[in-house]
Order: sequence, then structure tokens, then C-alpha cells
Amino acid sequence: MIQMSEKSLKKLLIALAVYLTSLFAANTLGLKIMPFIFGSHLSVGVFSFPVVFLMTDVIGETYGKRVAKLFVLAGFISTALFILYSFLSLAMPWSSDGEWARQGYNQIFGISTRIAVASLTAFIIAEYQDVIAFFFFRDKLGTKNFWLRSNLSNLWSQLLDTVIFMTIAFAGIYPTRVLISIIITWWLYKVVMGLLYTPLSYIGLRLLRQKPDLTQN
Repeated sequence: MIQMSEKSLKKLLIALAVYLTSLFAANTLGLKIMPFIFGSHLSVGVFSFPVVFLMTDVIGETYGKRVAKLFVLAGFISTALFILYSFLSLAMPWSSDGEWARQGYNQIFGISTRIAVASLTAFIIAEYQDVIAFFFFRDKLGTKNFWLRSNLSNLWSQLLDTVIFMTIAFAGIYPTRVLISIIITWWLYKVVMGLLYTPLSYIGLRLLRQKPDLTQN
């Protein structure tokens, strides 16, 4: 059983808000792609999605594996509910006064069942693996060098997330060669962004750590 002061609880809830907001931003705003180097494209979700994985590392480092897994569960339930609400909203009839927004609304929120399954499957597997890998490296490397343990776990979990999502969502749509190229490119983008965001992890650790306020029974 975890007990904490009101101040620590507030910080934990704010951290959860950052986590879920970053997750929703990646899943919705990420539909937009922008031009990148060598004629490639980059989703704007790359700015928010690395925060999701870094946040579980920060929470795990501060509050332990159990709380980190609860964050993952909260993200999964929230995403599943959002998709369910999206399907329900799309199925409802349109009022004639709202027809002006119909095409854009359906394009943005009209994700296919295959994409939804790909997103949920990749998220739950990769995020849990991130928590497991983070604590594996913590056991092997000790409690120092958080940046190394975090980026090593993200290296593996981001690869899992990219491979699972792209395979479920686009296998049979893109040729295998193109699909592999997309997987490698997106994985590297997310890993690099995660590395660049590492200083934010240390800010999060500093803000969340309240050792006298936290006990486990």
C-alpha cells in the first residue's frame, strides 16, 4: 500500500495529466505530417509521444514499478474510451446546421478499426515493456545514471511500439520493403527526440521526489 502527503498526491496527479495529455496529443495531432530531411516526412506526434515513455521512467524511478504500471493502465483505458467515443460520435446522424464540419470531422476522427487495434496493441505492449526494461537496467546498472537507463529502455520499447503499430496497421498496404523503411525511420526519429527530451526527465524527477512523504507498506 502506498501512502503519500497531499502535496505529493497533487504532483502525481499533475504528472498523470501530463502523461495522458501527451498521449492524446500524439494520437490526434500526430495525423499531421511535416516535411523532413532527404524528402522524408515526420509526424508532429514525435514532439509529444516521447514524453509518454519518459514519463513512465520518471514515475517508475520516483514511485516504483507498481505506480508506473498504473500509469500505463490509465493510458490504455483512456485511449480505448476515446476510440469508443469516436466511433459512437461518428455513428450519430448529422444535423443540417452542422454539415459544414462533416467532412473534416470524419477525416480527423474516422480512424479505422485496424488503426485503433494497432494503436492500442502497440501502446499496451510497448509501455509495459518500457517499465520492465527500465527496472531491468536499474537492477543491472544500479540507481545512478538515470539518463542511460531511461534511454536504453526507450530504445527497446520504442522499437516494439513502432514495429507492432506499423505491422498491424499497414502490413499488406505498403510493400514489405517500404514498410521496413518506414519502421526504421520512425523508430529513429522517436529515439532521437526521447534523447533530446532527457533533460526534462531530470526536471520531472526533481519536482516529484519527496522522499519523506512516500512510504510503501
